[in-house]
Amino acid sequence: MEIISTNDPNDAAWLALRSEFIPEAGVDEQRAFLQAFARDSAAFRAFIAQDPPAGLLGFAEVAVRTDFVNGCEHRPALFLEGLFVRPEHRGRGIARALCDAAGRWGLEQGCREFASDVYVDDHDSLAAHRGLGFEETERVVYFRKPLAGN
Repeated sequence: MEIISTNDPNDAAWLALRSEFIPEAGVDEQRAFLQAFARDSAAFRAFIAQDPPAGLLGFAEVAVRTDFVNGCEHRPALFLEGLFVRPEHRGRGIARALCDAAGRWGLEQGCREFASDVYVDDHDSLAAHRGLGFEETERVVYFRKPLAGN
């Protein structure tokens, strides 16, 4: 397995994997999102796992966040923005290898902590994060209230 890194929003491998991760968004929408995210984030990178016989395996997207990150004590913090491994390749340590590569890059960027978030009812992601060595720091419930006239 080889892991490459990129921050090029036109990277064909990255766009192909993102299209599987978020199938409701087309390639052009994916590209526009990545361009905007890269523009708004000083340090944003994707790590892509591939294997010559098997092809593309998955990706991890990370950003260096300098603002407050829930559960973290230090700034900047590396934040896992997205993680995807093709279903047929899961359970083989690919997500761990991707996060390890991202973590090494985060250390080079001056990060001391690696953070992430998942929905409270996404049990697969919660289990995956625990398996990758992340520890839960807090839970949040969001509320909304419509204002009159809206």
